[in-house]
Amino acid sequence: MFKLITSVFAFVLLSACSAQYPNQQLEGEQFPSISGENLDKQNVSIPSDFKADKTLLLIGYKQDSQFDIDRWLIGLDMAGVTLPTYELPTIAGMAPRMFSTFIDNGMRKGIPKELWGGVITIYKDGEAVQKFTGNQNPNNTRVILIDNTGEVLYFYDRGFSVDALNKLKASIE
Repeated sequence: MFKLITSVFAFVLLSACSAQYPNQQLEGEQFPSISGENLDKQNVSIPSDFKADKTLLLIGYKQDSQFDIDRWLIGLDMAGVTLPTYELPTIAGMAPRMFSTFIDNGMRKGIPKELWGGVITIYKDGEAVQKFTGNQNPNNTRVILIDNTGEVLYFYDRGFSVDALNKLKASIE
């Protein structure tokens, strides 16, 4: 049974970025209307549910994206950046949707409960997000700063760097 579950999980992860979309430059673009569910099991509509002047989205397309997301989160904390920030694990395809409960429960096991509200899994609209940002180099986080209308104020997708963090900070101020 363990081998079956492992095989299914591996298939889901391998199919997460099956279609290739070129990376984009998004500043000034409107973030698409998408929906997901946070790990607290609450439905979230993005960007319409975000009322803050500015909101930061850290989008990951593969499990290996978590390393880059964590670097961004540590960098943001060290730099004293305080604004609403959400992790969006974004997985395209029918197979991941079929196993979404299994995937989400796995994330819940590795993330402290007090952070669950800030992790919004995107399945149904996963392909739309990947088309919007591009999914080349899928281990890199897509860092997107949006305003309260959903306009993209900052976009970066080349892996954490101090220079990118400083440019993000300038966009926030």
